[in-house]
Amino acid sequence: MSLGQTIRHKTQAIKGRVTERVGRTTRNRRLQREGMTDRVTGNLKQAGDKAKNAFKH
Repeated sequence: MSLGQTIRHKTQAIKGRVTERVGRTTRNRRLQREGMTDRVTGNLKQAGDKAKNAFKH
């Protein structure tokens, strides 16, 4: 797991959280869905990287 991947996945999760909040504020369901998808995807990728890292050591 490289530092670049870690930053990329964390950024995707944060971007998703922000997009989801903007969607809620503006009552835009499409933005809410996009944000939720990005957030969940970023979190899953982070979990996968943590699992890979745990088995490496």
